[in-house]
Amino acid sequence: MLLSLSLFLAVLPFKLAAAQSPCPPFPSPLPSASSLPSQSTLPDPFQYFTLKTRISSPAEWYTCRQPEIKRLLQEYQYGFYPDHSLETVKATRNGNTLNISITAGGKTGQFTATLSLPSGASASKKVPVMLAIGGVTNSVYNNAGIAVATIDYLNVAPDGTGKTGAFWSIYNGRDIGALTAWAWGVHRTLDAIELLVPEIDPTRTASIGCSRLGKAALAAGLFDSRILITVPMSSGIQGLGPYRYWQLSGQGENLENSKQGAPWWTSSVLSGFLNNSERLPYDSHFIAAAIAPRYMVIDEGQSDPYVNAKGTATVVYPAARVLYKWLGVEERIGMAIRTGGHCDPSGHANVLPFLQKVFFNTTISRDYNNLSPWSAVTTAYPWASNLPTGTATSIPSPTPSTTPIPSDTTLSPTPSDTITSISTTTTPTTSSTPTTTPISTNTTILPPANCHPKWAQCGGVSWTGSTCCVSGSTCMKSNEWFSQCL
Repeated sequence: MLLSLSLFLAVLPFKLAAAQSPCPPFPSPLPSASSLPSQSTLPDPFQYFTLKTRISSPAEWYTCRQPEIKRLLQEYQYGFYPDHSLETVKATRNGNTLNISITAGGKTGQFTATLSLPSGASASKKVPVMLAIGGVTNSVYNNAGIAVATIDYLNVAPDGTGKTGAFWSIYNGRDIGALTAWAWGVHRTLDAIELLVPEIDPTRTASIGCSRLGKAALAAGLFDSRILITVPMSSGIQGLGPYRYWQLSGQGENLENSKQGAPWWTSSVLSGFLNNSERLPYDSHFIAAAIAPRYMVIDEGQSDPYVNAKGTATVVYPAARVLYKWLGVEERIGMAIRTGGHCDPSGHANVLPFLQKVFFNTTISRDYNNLSPWSAVTTAYPWASNLPTGTATSIPSPTPSTTPIPSDTTLSPTPSDTITSISTTTTPTTSSTPTTTPISTNTTILPPANCHPKWAQCGGVSWTGSTCCVSGSTCMKSNEWFSQCL
């Protein structure tokens, strides 16, 4: 029988030893890319950012290292997630359309989300929900008793340098990437569901998206602990594609062509690592590790020419699974490899059994640790042969509850003898939105006539942006959901 995730987090049995030192402070000023050491293999998630020391136990992971990783990812990649405790969310429901309004600092942004409910869903028979950034195959989930809430993400923030939409109506001027903005739209949609949709159980949730929207679904899981399952599909670089080992498969997607093709996806700070990605103090396995102990299932296509599917499956996933196993929750992360290419609709059936296992406690036969036709590249994470000696005590399984779990905005936990990194309070923290230095904006602009640069999306179901590509590239259809400038 499943217990609530909030209860699960509250009863984690780990304790820090009374004599343990406080968590190390985050370095200030932020180290520049050129000052960081170069490393060809995946960085050690157990070692502190600027120290030679490693954590010693799961307690220290949850209290010190995991919050440090979340801070690290916001400093160098995503930009800082806004402090939700300073926002007011209002919503109205018109049939299956949610109209969502968010106000903060005297500014208001608005967008919509569309519900697709399975037959029989009601206030007395609540169902789980897929929080979809962009279109998904609703019937796959509805037929399995799972609702879909599709976020109008382009009205949250455009897929370009323009500062329109709900997010930028409030936060224009901050160095925050569109992936974080779209993740914020997922979270505010979940707020509206909690307010107005009694047919949905808001504690059984998954964030899902594909390609650049898979990157955003990953950010949604990272920045809000209410997301029970994170489902990144074909997410590539700046998602779960490795910055190192980028050449294993696909067209050779790396930081350079991804960041230069769509610089607005992440903060401007990441540009400092162009042609120098081995100095990044993290790789994408850190993102997965920062989501533990919640669930994650990763969809990748063997024939995907646009992302490094093999690198995600054989380098990033097994490295992250080492951490999950060390925490005692290895069954909560899975790799779903399928035939087919980029954002193939078959990906939804590919991840469905994993979702059913978590949402409904269904017994499944599929092995989501099967990497066939590939195998793990263990030389990419040599630190796995020397794990910290602290071990996890038996951990209760999370289950649905009627108590909402607020967003985790804590970045720098205070010393304590109990776990504080995953909080069930909404006390604002001043570190969630730094104000010590001016926040720059990304000044890169699209080519004339709103034509998209090479590698950017230019079409697909629910796409409302331009279909024009810069001279020298053509908008090529991969499938009904995704076309790309090539």
